[in-house]
Amino acid sequence: MDGKVIAVHDTDCLDDVLAEASRKLECPVTDLYNRSGGHVDEVILIRDDDTLYASGGETFIRSPRVWKARGSFTQDATDRHAQPLQRQACAHSHSEWVTLNVGGKLFTTTISTLTRVDGNSMLARMFMHGDVEWQSRIDETGAYLIDRSPLYFEPILNYLRHGKLVLDKTVNPDGILEEAKFFGLTSLIEQLEELIEKEQPPDDTTPITRRELVMALMVTPTNKELRCQGVNFTGANLSKLDLRYINFKYAILRKANLSGANLSYCNFERADLSSATLDSANLLGVKVLCANMEGASLRGCNFEDPAGSRANMEGALMKNVNLEGSHMAGVNLRVANLKNANLQNCDLRGAVLAGADLENCDLSGCDLQEANLRGANLKGATFELMLNPLHMAQAV
Repeated sequence: MDGKVIAVHDTDCLDDVLAEASRKLECPVTDLYNRSGGHVDEVILIRDDDTLYASGGETFIRSPRVWKARGSFTQDATDRHAQPLQRQACAHSHSEWVTLNVGGKLFTTTISTLTRVDGNSMLARMFMHGDVEWQSRIDETGAYLIDRSPLYFEPILNYLRHGKLVLDKTVNPDGILEEAKFFGLTSLIEQLEELIEKEQPPDDTTPITRRELVMALMVTPTNKELRCQGVNFTGANLSKLDLRYINFKYAILRKANLSGANLSYCNFERADLSSATLDSANLLGVKVLCANMEGASLRGCNFEDPAGSRANMEGALMKNVNLEGSHMAGVNLRVANLKNANLQNCDLRGAVLAGADLENCDLSGCDLQEANLRGANLKGATFELMLNPLHMAQAV
């Protein structure tokens, strides 16, 4: 020890020990405590090599004055955080300094800091009310032992110091939240929960890349269906891939590039294909029921299945879609919204457009032979250079 050692004569009287300690320390010593905070009221309780704490009448908290039983006394000069004895009373002053040992790391702060923000928190109860249970939970230096993570405790202590939540980018807010719940810091819990909610990624998460989809295709047997239901492919380049029979139901393919891809017999029911590019794609027998294809480009696509399976696009939202030059014989576009769509030179023989919204649609050069347009909205639609005349029976 880097301090003075005081010899004490053997005696069977505790008062003699206290008197000798008072004289040597030049201050009144009325009580002795062991390391665990137990009050020593008989000399017989003192064992060789015990470390004892001297008090001037205050309840044991922590003291730099350490007795070596039966032989010597030393003042612990290695305890840099130790405070004068008269400031260790149980009836704490809000200006007192205390040291916490959190998971092996020491934090020195004031009682006013620990009790300022939330008087009902565990930390506030420990020091504001002199929680007796915690009196014994100290290490050999007198620091209060708290078995929690120091990494997550540090931002909590800083919050108690200045009332602001400041987080290092390397610290996970979820970990701090768990510590805040443990210490019962209600106001901090609310802030952390709000912060975590804001940082949560959207439901569609990070878009899947072309490479990730190709890897999935490679490990999927040809006789098994690859399910991409609800998966996010926003902006992905999936051009010229063989994607037949894939389930894209509810998938997000916004602004995706599917040009030249083989999408035959895929299920795009209620998928988001807005502003996607599907030029020259094969769409035989495809299901696009109630899908959002607004602003998509499908120039030169092939929907015709020689085997007779018809593409089903019933109820699809296809405003401003570009289908110029596409082969769409027999396609079901019943009650689809094709307002302002470009259908120039499309093959729509036998197509079902009943109840469809074709307002301001350009159908110039189309083949509408035997197409069903009953109940369709043809306001402002253009029918120039038709390959076959449109009979009234087809639209009434």
